[in-house]
Amino acid sequence: MPIGPPAHGPADAPSDAELGALTALQLRNALAARQVSAREVTEYYLSRIEALNPSLGAFIAVTADLARAEAFRADEALAQGRAPALLHGMPLAHKDLTDVAGVPTTMGSAAVPPAPAAEDGPLASILRAAGAISLGKTQVPEFGLSSYSENLIAPPARNPLDPSLSPGGSSGGSAAAVAAGMLPFAPGTDGGGSVRIPAAATGLVGLKPNRGRIPAGGGQRDLGQFVVAGPLARNAADAALMLDAMVAEPNFHATSAPAPGGSFLEAALRAEGRFRIGLSTRSPFESRLDIQLDPEAVLGLEAGVLALTGAGHIVEDADVQYDERYPDAFSLVWTAPLANIPLPADQEDQLVPLTATMRRRALQRSAADLAGAVDILRGFEEDTIRQYAAWDMMLTPVLGMTPRPIGWYWTGDADEDYARQCRYSPFTSMVNVCGLPAITVPTYRTADGLWMGIQLIGRPGAEAELLAVAAQLESQ
Repeated sequence: MPIGPPAHGPADAPSDAELGALTALQLRNALAARQVSAREVTEYYLSRIEALNPSLGAFIAVTADLARAEAFRADEALAQGRAPALLHGMPLAHKDLTDVAGVPTTMGSAAVPPAPAAEDGPLASILRAAGAISLGKTQVPEFGLSSYSENLIAPPARNPLDPSLSPGGSSGGSAAAVAAGMLPFAPGTDGGGSVRIPAAATGLVGLKPNRGRIPAGGGQRDLGQFVVAGPLARNAADAALMLDAMVAEPNFHATSAPAPGGSFLEAALRAEGRFRIGLSTRSPFESRLDIQLDPEAVLGLEAGVLALTGAGHIVEDADVQYDERYPDAFSLVWTAPLANIPLPADQEDQLVPLTATMRRRALQRSAADLAGAVDILRGFEEDTIRQYAAWDMMLTPVLGMTPRPIGWYWTGDADEDYARQCRYSPFTSMVNVCGLPAITVPTYRTADGLWMGIQLIGRPGAEAELLAVAAQLESQ
């Protein structure tokens, strides 16, 4: 749908097919140009959710009335001559780990009393200030702990490419919603791969920003400084648009990444740059687990190499070594926050086996255990970034396997559950430990219609370069 002067009558209103075909950027431009109203867009996506969510389980809760009220206010503001905000009228949804005012936050856990949040969390607040309209809360694993989105409170999130398979986690519900066209894009959070894993499993672009890039969720408060918010989108420009909104807020962290010289959207649209890229299939989990790549993962990596070289980049093998103590140190620090969750004693038995086991162990650890593990990971960060610095970017697979069946992880054995997660996604958590930016891009469609892809890891603060290369690959 071309972007032109404001619409003036019903005859100009786009059809549902036209709305569904728009990228997030095109939709944003159409809303700003008043070619379509926020109410029309909201109703379109609510109808998509109503039709598709029962079979995909992407949403835990749909907040239709709240969304309609916000859409009405957005249209009224534009009618009164106010300039449209960056994401004026754009629908999205938040993981049910994020507080949204007036909506219960379950944390994906039957052990948590679902009380409505008194106010927006920081991420929901900044996206609301940017003009976005939340349509509900999406499915997550309990406390965001897992790389799959199954819990005891709602049906599992399912992969739109094959509903018998998982879309990954912990942003699995959000990824399923975007991949199925229930949302144009969505914010996620990534503490060990939780944006990139579901993006790869559902054929989306997923961006993990640099530590501290986004003040609302910038890897500053969790013990390992792992977690950062990032976008899930169908292309690089859409991801960049959401990233621009995420960074546009007051910054109260002295250690956060500096603001970019220009917008991330401009970088994605320019799609400039040729880079020397190091290729590695080594995983820091190799010292504890047998890490193998499915043939489809190899084909996805090979397709990525061909696309990158076709775009003019130099790809060469990188001999990277990882500290063998990483698996134990990461597991210890990753699960440590479970000890701080205030649960009523009579609700402990409502936890899933993985959480219950990891929480019990976290409560038994000493401060010295935690300090030692953090020290190992900080050394790992310095050593890994030093090795990566020989190249402009690093290239790895995203996943070691094709998307896993629903229920595949639920063996009843917490250690086997965790080991399966590490074998499925052995290349993502190390990026969080290092605080580096990384992007996943789909590169290969399997005979079964699934997507496999690649992960590009940038130098500190290099999100714009990653978005530019992802945009280049989309044109291959």
